[in-house]
Amino acid sequence: MALILHIETATITCSVALAENGVFIDKIERTEANIHASSLTVFIDELLKKNQRGFKDLEAVAVSMGPGSYTGLRIGVSTAKGLCFALDIPLIAINTLTAMANGFIKKCYSVNGNTVFCPMIDARRMEVYTAFYNKEVEVLKATEAVIVDENSFKAILDTYIVYFFGDGAPKCEEVLGTHMNTRIMDDFTNSAEDLIEPAFEKFKERTFEDVAYFEPFYLKDYVAGKKKA
Repeated sequence: MALILHIETATITCSVALAENGVFIDKIERTEANIHASSLTVFIDELLKKNQRGFKDLEAVAVSMGPGSYTGLRIGVSTAKGLCFALDIPLIAINTLTAMANGFIKKCYSVNGNTVFCPMIDARRMEVYTAFYNKEVEVLKATEAVIVDENSFKAILDTYIVYFFGDGAPKCEEVLGTHMNTRIMDDFTNSAEDLIEPAFEKFKERTFEDVAYFEPFYLKDYVAGKKKA
């Protein structure tokens, strides 16, 4: 029996979920700025106790690897690596955008064959981290950082209906919303639950990360903001 802990901290949401053999058991999550450092380990402890499980029952830890918030990713990955090292269990890494696409598509009851999915993570101003997926959660366009304007994704939008979702999508509505094939969804939040299926597939395939050397997928170098006077 594969009991896996899932950690999602790539955005403003701090989320942990527990699953056994790819089947969801329970989760704890909260969407609030700057809570990852103080809440993540508390959530993990509460989740395990609530479901009468202990750390020694875990057979792997899956973590949302990025792209996303530099600080959030660092906290999530450091916590996951620490657990894996201490418990001598494997680390599984899932692309954050892939997890988002998986979660969004699961909630779609009917999907037109001429539809693609574009998760977006806010990267400040008009830049987003994004990728494109089909309804089978297969990558159509790889992860990249894009500065969105009225010409962005035109070739795709001229061919497909595109669902844009994630915390980067609403800010793109003004420049992308005029196209008839654009669908901006503003009610999606990241969740550790969305890592469950891809993480279990990697567990079965034994596709694990090197705990000592694994680093988050930041996509871009970290740029510190100016200190307040």
